[in-house]
Amino acid sequence: MKQYDYLIVGAGLFGSVFAHEATKMGKKCLVIDKRNHIAGNVYTESIEGINVHKYGAHIFHTSNKEVWDYVNSFVEFNRFTNSPIANYKGKLYNLPFNMNTFYQLWGVITPEEAMAKIEEQKKEYAHIVEPKNLEEQALVLGGKDIYEKLIKGYTEKQWGRPATEIPAFIIRRLPFRFTYDNNYFKDIYQGIPIGGYTKLVEKLLEGITIRLNSNYFDNKEVYDTLAETVIYTGKIDEFFNFEFGKLDYRSLHFENQILDTSNFQGNAVVNYTEKEIEYTRIIEHKHFEFGTQEKTYITKEYPHEFSKDNEPYYPINDDKNQSILLQYQEKASASKNVIFGGRLAEYKYYDMHQVIEKALEVVKNEIK
Repeated sequence: MKQYDYLIVGAGLFGSVFAHEATKMGKKCLVIDKRNHIAGNVYTESIEGINVHKYGAHIFHTSNKEVWDYVNSFVEFNRFTNSPIANYKGKLYNLPFNMNTFYQLWGVITPEEAMAKIEEQKKEYAHIVEPKNLEEQALVLGGKDIYEKLIKGYTEKQWGRPATEIPAFIIRRLPFRFTYDNNYFKDIYQGIPIGGYTKLVEKLLEGITIRLNSNYFDNKEVYDTLAETVIYTGKIDEFFNFEFGKLDYRSLHFENQILDTSNFQGNAVVNYTEKEIEYTRIIEHKHFEFGTQEKTYITKEYPHEFSKDNEPYYPINDDKNQSILLQYQEKASASKNVIFGGRLAEYKYYDMHQVIEKALEVVKNEIK
């Protein structure tokens, strides 16, 4: 008999939900994480009394009532609504593209006027029948003003290459809303855990054995002897020792500042859409929880290529990487006593509610 039923590699949302549910069903779990904290990329840390999102902004949103009720059974969520603002050369525009944005761009007031203006802008590019890249695709969908002011620079910073070299499929549609509604998400439920995401994960992992600063690959042979089954949430290519090559990611680094002011920008998220400003956005964390602290904490977010010295954030789902991924997925499906789950193990961009949905589904299928 092994010491544990499940060894869970990674104390992020997927691993923590699995561990919680498996423990509820009488299984014994060991959770390990190479970082010095739980909660993975949703980790929040209290600084100056502000719950800081240490790995970028995380706003929980879902239309799945079961998932919403699930997370609220651990911690109470507030009523935060994501309403980001775009700053282009000192002028501000509401996001997502809605009647406020169209008024700011063109002075139009009615939906009919906005639709007519967009159609007028698109006409110039009607000759592009099959867009060859993101730039052409965006121009066909929305015209010059929206593309140049609100898409081009931001997207090129995110991807680290000109829009003419980014595949067209990345921007298959532009979500235009002909209402004065700045709510970024269409989901029914939205909010932030009161007290931060770390509090949520702490509740999930209550009573479960956790080992931090523990890299699975430093002692893989030993760890594998501890449990009947491994729940692996790390990079799938790393698990197989990069046998078919490394999968590509975009990464981020953050510049943080504590400022001696109670309110720096008046909004949780402000995007900077011109290419000349290197960061893509500034996060003012206190606004996620309607903070009234005397000081504020801001984070500038800089995208860049992934390397071994930084964290992988966004999978690059182009043809080359999908071809490599298929080979790893074949090996994963043939792996005995290992379950691969989560953003890195599946090389898939997940929102938080999707990670939780998937973890609950995996537990249900795994433990009868």
